[in-house]
Amino acid sequence: MGSEYCSQFLFIWIALFQSEEGIKCLMEYRVLASLVIDCREGEEQKEPRMEGIGDLPRELFLEILLRLPVESLMRCKCVCKFWYALIRNAKFIELHLKYNCNNNVCVLLKRCLLTCLGEKENMLSLVCSNGFSFVNLDVDLSLYKKEPCLQLLGHCDGVICLSNYRDDIVLCNPATRESMVLPQSCLPCSPSIPNLIPQTSALGFGYDAKSHHCKVVRIVSYWEEINESGLPHLSRVEVYSLGTGSWKEINVKVPAHVLYSPCFETYFNGSFHWYAVDDNRNEVILSFHMGNEEFQVIPMPSFLSMYDYSMCRSLLVWMGCISLIIYPGRGIEKSFEICVMKEYGVRKSWTKVLTIGPLSRVEKPLVFWKNDEILMEGTDGQAVSYNLRTQEVKDLPIYGVPKSFATLVYVNSLVSVKGGYQMLDEGDNTDFDW
Repeated sequence: MGSEYCSQFLFIWIALFQSEEGIKCLMEYRVLASLVIDCREGEEQKEPRMEGIGDLPRELFLEILLRLPVESLMRCKCVCKFWYALIRNAKFIELHLKYNCNNNVCVLLKRCLLTCLGEKENMLSLVCSNGFSFVNLDVDLSLYKKEPCLQLLGHCDGVICLSNYRDDIVLCNPATRESMVLPQSCLPCSPSIPNLIPQTSALGFGYDAKSHHCKVVRIVSYWEEINESGLPHLSRVEVYSLGTGSWKEINVKVPAHVLYSPCFETYFNGSFHWYAVDDNRNEVILSFHMGNEEFQVIPMPSFLSMYDYSMCRSLLVWMGCISLIIYPGRGIEKSFEICVMKEYGVRKSWTKVLTIGPLSRVEKPLVFWKNDEILMEGTDGQAVSYNLRTQEVKDLPIYGVPKSFATLVYVNSLVSVKGGYQMLDEGDNTDFDW
């Protein structure tokens, strides 16, 4: 069978699996084939012995399933018990995730829209590289609907983390539409020292390569009622693991104090990063390693102008490195200076790479896309894309309330937000019981 014929054959099967009518046909064929097998053997079978589709090779059958979007796989689970068990198999989930990581990476965009009553509501959309087409996601979350200032914290294996930064933290898989509100904090509402007010100062979400599970980290700062220093009296840290399904407090010192900076919070290299100041009020990057559960202070570039509050700092991932983007907070035209840390954690490795602009009608950078594109938010609430190679700005048909945009690089997956799944070690020979 020629390669061109195989590609066409595979394409036809994938198209069949992605349609509801195709799934119905497959279910009818599955039942008919099982009856034929039963009649030939002259006995009643509790489970049909056919594992795929007729004489279709198992490898090709698996290749078809791995190329299907999550929505189609959710329908395929209804075909028979074997398919149901296969699609829920940890090895299959991992293979499907890896395929999407290599072939179907997109951008998840959160923004606010105005209802006819003038109220703000959240909207999640997937932006694809193919002509920057996008699709709005149907996510049914009570917190998602009632919190217009909902924060998009991060992404791990197809699961995203959302929070209102007060008391609610939600894990959600937009592809499977599965969600879960995390249990209450394990930290006491009142510390041993009286007259201190607790407040969540930082949240992070990322992957722990040691345990092969996703984690949420939360920093709670305790403030004095009358505070002249502008810094908390003390901070405590807790970690939630999808592996254990519970919070635990960790006994670590928080070496810097997290502050807000637009589009700064970033997961990279096994760690989550925040904009912060140390006890001497020096600007730093505070990172938390998900595996070691330890903090690290990463210095800002030595050439950065300190204490210039008219300038914003955003932290993005570009070309496999963390990249600091410095730009004015206000102005009709803005220039964006990009600095790259070529050796992670080493201050001397900060390098000025290029300057974008001046650009008009651009509010802030959002995410690097395909290495030569950067997605940005316009001042009028419209998404724009800037091509680093051609230096062209392209308006995208994506609108929202100004200053409500947040993004992250995202892949669809079957991973459950309720745990019970973990990435397998390299070389794991787990099969599908075939």
